[in-house]
Amino acid sequence: MKIFIETERLLMRELTDADAPGLFALDSDPEVHRYLGNKPVKSLQASEDIVRHVRRQYAENGIGRWAVIDKKTMDFIGWSGLKYETNLRAGARYYDLGYRIRRQYWGQGIATETAVESLKYGFKKLDLPRICAAAHRENTASNKILIKTGFRLIETFEYDGAVHNWYELERADWEEKSRR
Repeated sequence: MKIFIETERLLMRELTDADAPGLFALDSDPEVHRYLGNKPVKSLQASEDIVRHVRRQYAENGIGRWAVIDKKTMDFIGWSGLKYETNLRAGARYYDLGYRIRRQYWGQGIATETAVESLKYGFKKLDLPRICAAAHRENTASNKILIKTGFRLIETFEYDGAVHNWYELERADWEEKSRR
């Protein structure tokens, strides 16, 4: 298992089959899925399928979401990171930042911390020119994280029957913000 990022309190590493129960705890929570189309997973099998899908992304694209682990307890907190996206917006291909954290860890700055580290990885290690992100317009917390980490709101769009905000962050803008 490869660890990509280590902070004072978190590990960000490849998802493994052993993460499926933690992923199920995350994705079966209706509140977690409030701004994700209200479609929580219904079975451990569905979470196992998600892990396999993400692992295919690692093989096909060299990147995919990572497990976020509490270093003190080694608990699965959620996932975060970049993925190569081709489905969200018709015809668009881009690197997407995303994060999803178990509810008991909300309000601790974990999503922001993982977003910052994922951006650093994308711009420094992968040498990406731009990273994009989307958030349901009513998901105040997620929109705040994206703005705080330097993303610019570009436009709104409809996806899955809901209005979403589309954000972009150029490497040059990220570098400028990082120097401050």
